[in-house]
Amino acid sequence: MRDLAKIIRTLMWMALVGAIYQELKKPPEERTWHGKVAGLVPYDFRVPTLDRVREAYWDPDSDRVLSDKVLGVGWAVNIPVAARRISEIVTQYVDASASLRGGGGRGTR
Repeated sequence: MRDLAKIIRTLMWMALVGAIYQELKKPPEERTWHGKVAGLVPYDFRVPTLDRVREAYWDPDSDRVLSDKVLGVGWAVNIPVAARRISEIVTQYVDASASLRGGGGRGTR
């Protein structure tokens, strides 16, 4: 487990260094300080705004669980969508468990 944590930490540092390198190799007038490292990992080093924070962490109308992080490298969790998905998974588990025990689903005992 420690090895996995070290690998993840190393990958995070590599993404951070890659994002900074990607921006610094551009001419100063073309630097946006946001984008994707290797076209995959999002980064954003701009000053966060309330709208961007809300869009990343609280966008119930979206279907995406993960969105681009507001500050730094990686992804943010869209809380209402994640909660909805977890609820769906738990409901499916409860229904499947009840049917395996011979019940008819939720609400039956």
